[in-house]
Amino acid sequence: MNVHFINKNWLTLEIIEEILNSNMHIALSQEAEDAIVKCRTYLDEKMARHNKPIYGINTGFGSLCNTIIPNQDLEALQRNLVMSHACGLGEEVPQEVVRIMLLLKIQGLSYGHSGVQLITVQRLIDFYNHNVFPVVYQQGSLGASGDLAPLAHLILPMIGLGEVNFEGKKYSGEEINKKFGWNVINLQSKEGLALLNGTQFMSAYGIHNLLRAKKLSNLADLVAGVSLDAYDGRIEPFNELIQKIRPHNGQFITARNIKKVMEGSQIIAQEKTHVQDPYSFRCVPQVHGACKDAIAHAQKVFETEINSVTDNPTIFPDEDDVVSAGNFHGQPLAMVLDYLGIAIAELGSISERRTYKLIGGQRNLPPFLVAKPGLNSGFMIPQYAQASVVSQNKQLAAPCSVDTIDSSNGQEDHVSMGANAATKVYRMIDNLEKILGIELMNAAQALEFRKPLKSSQMIEGLIKAYRKEVAFVQNDIEMHPAMKKSIEFVQQYSNKLGVKDFL
Repeated sequence: MNVHFINKNWLTLEIIEEILNSNMHIALSQEAEDAIVKCRTYLDEKMARHNKPIYGINTGFGSLCNTIIPNQDLEALQRNLVMSHACGLGEEVPQEVVRIMLLLKIQGLSYGHSGVQLITVQRLIDFYNHNVFPVVYQQGSLGASGDLAPLAHLILPMIGLGEVNFEGKKYSGEEINKKFGWNVINLQSKEGLALLNGTQFMSAYGIHNLLRAKKLSNLADLVAGVSLDAYDGRIEPFNELIQKIRPHNGQFITARNIKKVMEGSQIIAQEKTHVQDPYSFRCVPQVHGACKDAIAHAQKVFETEINSVTDNPTIFPDEDDVVSAGNFHGQPLAMVLDYLGIAIAELGSISERRTYKLIGGQRNLPPFLVAKPGLNSGFMIPQYAQASVVSQNKQLAAPCSVDTIDSSNGQEDHVSMGANAATKVYRMIDNLEKILGIELMNAAQALEFRKPLKSSQMIEGLIKAYRKEVAFVQNDIEMHPAMKKSIEFVQQYSNKLGVKDFL
């Protein structure tokens, strides 16, 4: 079994993908263990010689920050914090996202600025390595003071409460501890706050969203290439000279991807009677490219975040200082999640426009892509369904990060709503898979009418694999099962592409 050692080396999207895909176990490096122990020892010694209030360590929380807690009650304070903050609502967080939450929480605690016990971090590692995933809920976080409610649910099983998913079954926190012979963690001063403060809910969703978005961005280029040949489009807009004089990185990558996709196509090489294509074909480098640039910006922000300490207060043993501040505030994430959502919406929007052109009876294609339109409605209504999903994504693209609401008696008077942005984008990416599935279904159908001319080797290979799942439509069929298979094909194919930028 391969092991990834948690240390101070920079954690990237590519490294996370490797950890997840290869089912690596994780472990603390000696450097991380030493940093955690050093910080905890410093805090214990400081508490022994310090009788002044330190927020969250010997005080209440939020607007109760001025309430002093006696030393004998500090363990109960932390346990009470976890129990009282486990206020999640809605559907369960998918287990693949909970898995990333665990990884990122371990990473954040490993820097030695949080004051947790080593055994506490080791228990999170036990959860991760044994695929024990606490039941966490999608709603309840305001994205400031950290992701309090979701992280409370993540931590409950450590203290013998809450629920977990393990090997397809639900267990109570008490049951899972007995099953593995784990002792309940007795949280020490500051530990509950260290575990609940932090942006790991937003970050985990963001990382998961980015992994999928990068793959779907590449797939969108490939599907656009199929549509381009199916529509008998022109190759000139993808000329490298055009991209050099407007050198946005995403535009350059997209144009190069499309050129690679179209290489060797008899259809793209044939003489055209039309001098220009509609924007949804001609401007693929500009639109897909802008979306790639948005994804790249979001990746940069999230990689900074997951290599950060985001709980509060923060402990600096070498400087003999404990600082109460606001590193848990999710505004950096909320804003780029909104930006990422806009990119996802635009990839879907231009995809639907290409679909619309394909069914319009233009360029020697039959109306609605069937041989006997009228008797057959053909591909008329899949575009309706696609348009519905596209419009839902446009509606979801409204920003969460400009919203805020007063909480905790006015102490927490500005919040990021980054958690809502994170779960919103997850839903939008689900929708984008549906949109690209419908475009591919239409493009593959239209491409049949270009025979005997052949498309490129890459496109012909894609369509050959696709036809094993989704058949050519000669006469009207029940469309829903075919649409479902097409979407599943998109999901499976995109996962093979990885997170590299070039096809």
